[in-house]
Amino acid sequence: MPGHLPIVVYPPSPTGGRRVRVDGEILGLAMSVRDVAEFLRRAGMDDITEDDVVLSGMIDWRGGGPDVWTPAAL
Repeated sequence: MPGHLPIVVYPPSPTGGRRVRVDGEILGLAMSVRDVAEFLRRAGMDDITEDDVVLSGMIDWRGGGPDVWTPAAL
């Protein structure tokens, strides 16, 4: 997976899902790791898999890792 593009997955929104940003551009609201992988494929990372998304140290997971998709209870 290319390391030159900054990849950020933001904390879950109040309604669920997480914004995904690559190289400064918001790609969409992901509801799962599968969605993140699809956004990255559409951004040109053709060989990315869901395992790559989970295991990569290149993704900045904010507000929880790849297993967090709903907001924390307040």
